[in-house]
Amino acid sequence: MSDLKVSAIICAAGKGERAGFDKNKLLVPLYGAPALWHTLKKFDMPEISEVIVTASAKDFKEISALCKPFSYKVVRGGKTRTESVKNALNEVTGEIVLIHDGARPFLSKELILNAIDGVKKFGSAICAVKLTDTAVCGQLGLVTDRLDRDSTFRVQTPQGFLTEDIRRAYELSGKAEYTDDSAVYGEFIAPPRLIDGEEGNKKLTFAEDFNAEIPPLKCGAGLRAGIGIDVHAFGDGNSVTLGGIKIPCDKGLVAHSDGDVIIHALMDALLSAGGLKDIGHYFPDNDEEFKGANSAELLKRVVNFLKGENLVPCGASITVQAEKPKLSPYIDKMTEVLSGILGIERQAVAISAGTSEKLGFVGEGLGICVYALVTLKEI
Repeated sequence: MSDLKVSAIICAAGKGERAGFDKNKLLVPLYGAPALWHTLKKFDMPEISEVIVTASAKDFKEISALCKPFSYKVVRGGKTRTESVKNALNEVTGEIVLIHDGARPFLSKELILNAIDGVKKFGSAICAVKLTDTAVCGQLGLVTDRLDRDSTFRVQTPQGFLTEDIRRAYELSGKAEYTDDSAVYGEFIAPPRLIDGEEGNKKLTFAEDFNAEIPPLKCGAGLRAGIGIDVHAFGDGNSVTLGGIKIPCDKGLVAHSDGDVIIHALMDALLSAGGLKDIGHYFPDNDEEFKGANSAELLKRVVNFLKGENLVPCGASITVQAEKPKLSPYIDKMTEVLSGILGIERQAVAISAGTSEKLGFVGEGLGICVYALVTLKEI
């Protein structure tokens, strides 16, 4: 079985509602790139011949842009994870398939190789970690049973199978819904084989997993501070809008609005400092009103929101990470535009731009990431 072709399915069609973001959690920034990008990067290895990524209709364009540099195939997901996996299995051409949650970006390449090896040896390979805590069952707040922790495991992904087996299992499952591929395999094919998972192979589930919930900081003397981060992937186009300025570029930015990643990070920082909800709450990306919207106009509305809370901006520091376009000729103009909207002196707005030395999501020229720090004062 050493020469079998290996395919991988990455499930990214969900909503991630438990994280509480205004969009698919996999598109939320994590270490300067969309969380999904980190997962995609891990599967870019010679041992895997093809990668198929599921995406919802809403996120299809943005996820396709993230997958394009890897030449991964993107397919429409279904209403449930089960439907999404079925759709992806229809596209698999390898004899072995690994199925992985897009929300698990921290797995090692060694774990992927071990899963492939496990399928070759046993016909299936389910990454799992043995429980170390005492485990109980409960109902209505009462302990109803105790589990033997020596034989109890936390199941992870990737989960590997012979393609014909897992495809057959899903065909036999009918309309039943499953949250785990090993359960489908176990019900219709055979007991799946466990292999060692990794404690670090954590699933991004809640907002705190992204370190995204940054509360307003009290600075004394009636001052508050807030931090905002945003990232957008490059897609089709010949210009980008940054800091309210249209700049020529060989790519555009994928976004529901005009994709002004500088203003988006700035708005989130302002809202955070004001103790308000994020921009997705006020300007949701599923609202046609904001399709192609001018972000500078949205920033004006955020400033008005703050005035309603008796708060006004008094300073902003913005750091842009981008390999392209060259921003230095435009920084003075961006500073002028942003200071005018914020109603503060130009000297109170600082914009710096740099590259990532060809490293990571930004360094590979796949998108732009912006960090913004602002201060507000009470009036």
